[in-house]
Amino acid sequence: MSEAAPLPERSRIVRQHLESAGIESEIRVLPDSARTAVEAASAIGCDVAAIANSLVFVADGEPVLVMTSGGHRADVGVVAASIGAGRVEMAPASVVREATGQAIGGVAPVGHPSPLRTYIDDALEQFEEIWAAAGHPHTVMPLTFETLRQLTNGQVIAVA
Repeated sequence: MSEAAPLPERSRIVRQHLESAGIESEIRVLPDSARTAVEAASAIGCDVAAIANSLVFVADGEPVLVMTSGGHRADVGVVAASIGAGRVEMAPASVVREATGQAIGGVAPVGHPSPLRTYIDDALEQFEEIWAAAGHPHTVMPLTFETLRQLTNGQVIAVA
């Protein structure tokens, strides 16, 4: 991260959550947007499947966070079956913002107004290092699969 590029406010909140959890991860400010897994992977120089997309779904009326591999699309039917929900749909932008305090394309696994029930794509487990958004569309952070699981108290599931 360039010292000249201060962290956006939402990324500073994410950093506070990491520090409180005893997790060391350098939040990087990217010169261009990393709103999509392809953009993020290109900017970082990693496999697109190592990008941990933060997707907010509404499961039986409750917002939940699903951290998915950028290597495939989450199937709402598979997600519903994996989490035991009767109905799962993508959350509208207003629900994402309300539940996370962050904008789509920059949603971090933490730093939300209150913790979200979190699920993690089992496909991410194959990577030594994964990359997640850090609260802003221009910020990312490296994590291990186990660190992501511990940080979010996430349940590992199939999403595709």
